[in-house]
Amino acid sequence: MSRKQHILSLDDKKYKFHVARDELFIDLNLYQFGYEKCSPLHSYGPAIRNHFLFHYILKGKGILDTNGNFYQLKAGQGFLLCPGQISSYHADEDDPWVYTWVEFDGLKARECMTLAGLNEYQSVYNPVNPFENSVPDYMLSIVDGADRSLIRLVGLGMLLMDEIVVTSSTRIVQERKKLRDFYMKEALNFIEGNYQRDISIEEIADKSGLNRSYFSRLFKETFGESPQSFLIKYRMNKASEMLKNSRIPIADVGRNVGYENQLHFSRAFRNIFGISPREYRDRNMVHPQQV
Repeated sequence: MSRKQHILSLDDKKYKFHVARDELFIDLNLYQFGYEKCSPLHSYGPAIRNHFLFHYILKGKGILDTNGNFYQLKAGQGFLLCPGQISSYHADEDDPWVYTWVEFDGLKARECMTLAGLNEYQSVYNPVNPFENSVPDYMLSIVDGADRSLIRLVGLGMLLMDEIVVTSSTRIVQERKKLRDFYMKEALNFIEGNYQRDISIEEIADKSGLNRSYFSRLFKETFGESPQSFLIKYRMNKASEMLKNSRIPIADVGRNVGYENQLHFSRAFRNIFGISPREYRDRNMVHPQQV
């Protein structure tokens, strides 16, 4: 569907909103997405976000207020709000904006926003060429495709992330063969091959060839979270796959992701997913009658 067809299909709607299904992906998570035809002076905030929130303005004008700065924005521009960033925004009185938005997070999301040159101090997205920009097309496809499989939606989200990077006027040109990239790749490879056992951050740092303090700082700068937090999420993601696709006892699932103590595993799982491993399995088991 073309951008014009997307917009025409939404034109009779003032507001469209979806919350993504409860899943956990390491690279990209979509939390909510929607479309709104705002009333004059319609406002939101001040508010603090837990995840990234990207708006693209399809029509009209409005004002973004963040970090003590006011930005007058119009159709063809966008703005990014980062986790922990305080912001508010409102539609123009005479020409109120119509926008679409996606709330997201994940390792690739953070990397892409960094490469696009967007952060809490550079919130405004301006495309290099407004006439060769597919950002709104991908966003409207996500909004219109809420009933599609989550994997397909995440796929569209990855295409959106890449398009934001490619078209952003503040894009950061990557240097080749960064030493940091080498160290982080070594760390990820080690985690992938050893998450099943009780590995420590010191061990990961040592295998990467760095001391723990420097490794932890480098890791957080690269991925936006501590090595410990990343490792827990990685293990819980692997555990969720086992819970959905097998009848392996929960204690064994825990052991398979490095937790000898089932209580510790259940507590860590609940901290990530908000429910116990047993509840998660009951809700998400894939074709239980065939397993």
